[in-house]
Amino acid sequence: MYTSQDNRRLQKHLIGSIAAALFCAFFAAVYEAFSFGVYSYFMLFAFAIPLLGCALPYSILTFQNKRIPDIRALRLWNSGIATLTVGSIMQGVIEIYGTTNQLIIIYAIAGAAFCIGGLAAWRRKLIKAATTDV
Repeated sequence: MYTSQDNRRLQKHLIGSIAAALFCAFFAAVYEAFSFGVYSYFMLFAFAIPLLGCALPYSILTFQNKRIPDIRALRLWNSGIATLTVGSIMQGVIEIYGTTNQLIIIYAIAGAAFCIGGLAAWRRKLIKAATTDV
C-alpha cells in the first residue's frame, strides 16, 4: 500500500539526487575552470547520471503515486547511481590529466551490479505484494 511515509521518504531521495546533480555540475565547472582549457565529456555530463538515474524516476513515482521500492532497493539503486557518477568524474579527471587507466571499468561494473540488485529487490517486493493481495 502506498502511504504518505513512503512519499516523504521518496521525496527525501529526490531532493538528495537533485542536490547531487547540482554538486556534480558545480564541481565540473570549477574543475574545468582550472584545467587550462582541457575538458572531458565524462566530467561535463556527470551531473546527468543522478539527474536521469534518480531524480527523474523518483519524481515520476512521487507524482503518479506508484508503489515505491523498499529501503533496500532504494539504497542499492542509489549506490549504483553514486558509483556510476564517481566513475564518470574519475574518467573525466583521468582524461583531463591526459592519461588512461584500465581499472576505471570497475566503476561501471560495480555501478551496474548495484543498479541491477536494486531493480531485483524492487521486483521481488512487487511480486511479493501481488501474491499477498490476491
